[in-house]
Amino acid sequence: MRAKITYFITAAVLVVYFVLVGSRGLLLIRQGTWLTVAFGVAVLILPLIGIWFLWKNTQFVTKANQLAGELEAEGGLPVDELERDSYGRILRDSADEVFARRKAETEDAPGDWRSWFRLAVAYHDARDTPRARKAMQRAIALHDKKPVQV
Repeated sequence: MRAKITYFITAAVLVVYFVLVGSRGLLLIRQGTWLTVAFGVAVLILPLIGIWFLWKNTQFVTKANQLAGELEAEGGLPVDELERDSYGRILRDSADEVFARRKAETEDAPGDWRSWFRLAVAYHDARDTPRARKAMQRAIALHDKKPVQV
């Protein structure tokens, strides 16, 4: 729940920032000189890119949470079997061991979104965020029966 609150607060702050930057871009365009118009257009592009990025990220998180809910309803969520140190951090050897099992499971069933979801969690536990995101994107594509990019 804390992650959701943090995400919504961050998203709200970004939206306010985009509005402020966008208003400055419009002010520059209203000045009417070729230089201020060019700067105004350039300034307006930044919030558009930011809004697109925020929208795509929100879609990704929403879909991943839907998959987690569906997997939980089936009783297929990965069990937290990781060893931790005294500070609660995951031990690397433990994460690597679980990752190896999840990878083998995914190689045995490459068309199953559930195995890709569990692999994404294993990547995340092993602190490999880019691969975790790619594995989750594949799980989402397989779940939605969309073409999977290799």
